[in-house]
Amino acid sequence: MAKELFTPINRHIGDLLNDVETGRIGLPDLQRPFVWKDNKVRDLIDSMLKGFPIGFVMLWESPVDFGNTRHIGSNNKDYKSPRDLVIDGQQRLTALLAAVKGVRIKDSKYKERNIRIAYNPRTKEVQVWSQAYERSQEWISAISDVFAANDNHTIPTFRKHYIKQLNEKLVRDGLPELSDDDELSIENNINDLLNLADYTLPTLEIKANASEEDVAEIFVRVNSGGQKLTEKNFIETLLSVYDNSIHKKINDFCRDSRIPADGTSYNHIIEVDPVHVIRTTVGLAFKRARLRYAYMLLRGKDLQTGKFSKDVQEENLEKFRNALDIVMNLNLWHNFLNLEADSGYLKSSLISSDNAVVFSYLLFLIGKTEYKVSSMALKQIIQRWIFMANITGYYTDSPESKVEKQLADLRSVSTPEGFVAYLDSEIRNVFTDDYFKYTLLNDLVTSSTSSPIWYGYVAALNVLNYPMLFSTTPTSKYFIVGASGKKSAVDIHHIFPKNYLTLIGYSDDRDRNQIANFTYLDYSTNIDISDNPPDTYVDKYRKRFGEEGYKKACEQNALPEDFEKLEYPVFLNKRRVLMAGLIKKAYEELSK
Repeated sequence: MAKELFTPINRHIGDLLNDVETGRIGLPDLQRPFVWKDNKVRDLIDSMLKGFPIGFVMLWESPVDFGNTRHIGSNNKDYKSPRDLVIDGQQRLTALLAAVKGVRIKDSKYKERNIRIAYNPRTKEVQVWSQAYERSQEWISAISDVFAANDNHTIPTFRKHYIKQLNEKLVRDGLPELSDDDELSIENNINDLLNLADYTLPTLEIKANASEEDVAEIFVRVNSGGQKLTEKNFIETLLSVYDNSIHKKINDFCRDSRIPADGTSYNHIIEVDPVHVIRTTVGLAFKRARLRYAYMLLRGKDLQTGKFSKDVQEENLEKFRNALDIVMNLNLWHNFLNLEADSGYLKSSLISSDNAVVFSYLLFLIGKTEYKVSSMALKQIIQRWIFMANITGYYTDSPESKVEKQLADLRSVSTPEGFVAYLDSEIRNVFTDDYFKYTLLNDLVTSSTSSPIWYGYVAALNVLNYPMLFSTTPTSKYFIVGASGKKSAVDIHHIFPKNYLTLIGYSDDRDRNQIANFTYLDYSTNIDISDNPPDTYVDKYRKRFGEEGYKKACEQNALPEDFEKLEYPVFLNKRRVLMAGLIKKAYEELSK
């Protein structure tokens, strides 16, 4: 019989939470955004009160041979280094810590807040906190108050105060006070809540000698949903244990990217996630793109020999730290983001793929710090790369494989000129004449305004600094900071209005909402055109702008002249050709 890599143990919720608080169990979720909604936390508590199962927890014993003295979170815990890492069940334990112990969590913006679950001791109901429950004498506004009173040995006083307040309310409402049986029921229901600390949670303790591949395989096989182990959470768990200062730096960088402030990573292109930073850092330090290599390296694995050691781990951590300092260098970060904007991608609403940003940044850093490419040459090649990668969805399919190949190819490149030539060759392999003549035209046959093709067309307008239709204001103005409010200053409008198309026989939204039938209009022009047919509203603007102005407006918005007189299918085909031409023109502008 094979030797088991795990030990099944039934653990009490109270013991698990105490171990997290003392640091015996490492729970990195306390330091990163908590994704559960409050009503899901409420459902978890309700299930436990009713005796329903809530899943299991998987722990991984920390390797003892590393002599680790690091910790997760603050350094005032009893255990300086966790004995166990939470591999599965992180969200459940975080939810229970927040609701039962009153521990503050971080939201999606990295802002700290409380999760409060209210409890009615008369009915054993639980609800998400609100002002109504706060004011009600029938409800305890936060169950954490009950557990705090129990820890302080003041439950009798807490219970008496609750009953006194409730009786006063009943008298005010002209109702009889609580009977002895009522008070006994309340006492039992409060005890039932406190007994959640004795709720048994099945726990799998994976032994320290299990590899990360073993842990991932165990996770897949025992998880009822068969879901894949989240690599990013796996890596963050390792970082928080082996060097918590790294983990904190990454999370601070991610938090700052979402909160406007000078001198921080804040930007309008992407809300940085820890996995973005980790990907870029591992790529820069180790020339690897697959996340699975990250947790191998951070555990101290020599990728050549396959063996683990503390020396290799320390060496890998040092490489990671050095690369991380480069990745999070604000001058380099904002320099790259300016290239994103110069490539027409001025705002997150135009970014369809975070990977396109992350992996383009990696190439920028490699060119800047390793190949020492001149600023002008690097700017030009990275701008073109950003434009190509975004509009083609270059990193959509098998992104890790593509980047692995790029990093492998670059091992044979030794000069700045060679680096630029390599990227230029990759771009030309995608942006061929056939791409602009055929592939791009086919891609433009879509009704999705959330596609990289539509965003690429808008980016092209920004690169060329072209105004919106029937306007002298550049489209780019409406994508800069401060250009939005409760009502958007710019709208996507049907060139052949939707209601008009319905009247002439086009009832399918896929036909009416083709992106070749869309343009941006400022708010007032959008209102003015409304549902008028093209030959009606175009005549008005044609007279206002004159023939030369009209022709220029058509040229800058990829519209065939006299488009208002064309049959709708003919118009779509002609405009797709012109849109493709405008995108190519923007690419050529970036190539100058």
